[in-house]
Amino acid sequence: MISKRGNSFRRGPDPTRQTRTACLMRKLSLTVAALALGLQSLASVHAQAQDTRAIAAANADIGSQIRFNVEKFQLPNGLTVLLHEDHSAPIISYQTWFRVGSKNEEPGTTGIAHLFEHMMFKGAKRYTGEQFDTVLQANGATNNAFTTHDYTGYYENLPSSKLELVMDIESDRIENLQITAGNLKSEREVVKEERRFRVDNNPTGILRETMYGAAFKVHPYRWPVIGYMTDLDNISLEKANQFYRTYYSPNNAVVVIAGDFDPAQAKALVAKYYGHLKSQEIPAKPRPTEPAQSSARTQMVERDVQSTQFAIAYHTPKAGSEDAYALDLLANIMGYGPSSRLYNRLVYKEQQAAGVSAYNLTLQEAGLFQIFVTMKPGMASGKAQKSVIAEMWRPRNLPIKDAELEKAKNQVMKSYVDALKTVHGKAEALALNETMYGDYERLFKDLENYNKVTAAQVKKAAQKYLGPERATIVVLKPKAKGAR
Repeated sequence: MISKRGNSFRRGPDPTRQTRTACLMRKLSLTVAALALGLQSLASVHAQAQDTRAIAAANADIGSQIRFNVEKFQLPNGLTVLLHEDHSAPIISYQTWFRVGSKNEEPGTTGIAHLFEHMMFKGAKRYTGEQFDTVLQANGATNNAFTTHDYTGYYENLPSSKLELVMDIESDRIENLQITAGNLKSEREVVKEERRFRVDNNPTGILRETMYGAAFKVHPYRWPVIGYMTDLDNISLEKANQFYRTYYSPNNAVVVIAGDFDPAQAKALVAKYYGHLKSQEIPAKPRPTEPAQSSARTQMVERDVQSTQFAIAYHTPKAGSEDAYALDLLANIMGYGPSSRLYNRLVYKEQQAAGVSAYNLTLQEAGLFQIFVTMKPGMASGKAQKSVIAEMWRPRNLPIKDAELEKAKNQVMKSYVDALKTVHGKAEALALNETMYGDYERLFKDLENYNKVTAAQVKKAAQKYLGPERATIVVLKPKAKGAR
């Protein structure tokens, strides 16, 4: 399945890089009518459908058509390359993803994966740090990067005539990155300021970081992608070089080229610019398995915030697990948008909360079903917590209505298909599935897997994973008056 990224940090000022890649990779914003895959418009299908059976049949038909041409090959040094040819516009999306994220870090140096993402823009042998962005921008390209718990990705969207240029730039920084004391010092300070902005001075960031630390006790998912402030100071030049030599190797990378290009030429360029790179041995570091949670956990945090927020999380299976599809749909039913169950109860009926959301985070080695509630100013969270627990009782004991389930499937489908309407979206989906599972073709099976989910499966998954004894509750509330 396509995994939700979870906490994801990128270079640059954009603080909203938390994206949906299960449920799914982009927010609902476009219609399916423009989809270049030749699929029938969902709006038209839904208008013609007379009942939920007709909608389900239409969805199943569309799901079976989610397929586009992809060629996969691997260089002798282990570099995996995916090619998707699309001549609908003279543009290319070029993506390079590495199988390394915050889960590969060690206690004491958390945040090095994200810090290194920043370091990758500081220049190499053929293109200095000053030249990197200016050369790309002068040639009509846009670029950025992101780091997650499981992987780090870099991308450029560029005119199709500039394919060789971007390969030259990307292969240069994989092979010849300038890791200097000055570069490390400057980017460390940038990341520390980013942490202050996104976590230390951000109520939602504080809540999320505390929740992960409370839910995960032994697995590396317990620490934040951006790292802890003291750990960022511990990252030395030697550790940065070791990290680079270990994880930024061709056999740990996936390159995706999607758009307007000639496959034969692209293959020749890949061999020219990447073929001589040496593979590296990736150390096998077994990570501890998170023990089963047998009793509820509660943690309280006080900060200078205007209103109380709280999160409730439940351990769920990792990305690609059969139950994860049912839990994705249940999260949609419980907390996706104003018509969801939790929003309807806490915001409309009881008028306690200003906002409610829910989603099922699916990471490579674990999952976390998460509910976030922002209370109205001045309101405590006790009653609202009970309301959430009461609502979570329902899917464990009462079947989901067919109409609710079909609505969730339709929303997931629309979001899924919308994400594949651009070459960038297709490239991202291919890179994600190949990086997470070693199999990009999972991309083409997801909608069928969602569409197969029954109300009975949703109930069974809820009973298995969402019991009150498995809940981790974190409350962020305003400091008491006079407290320091």
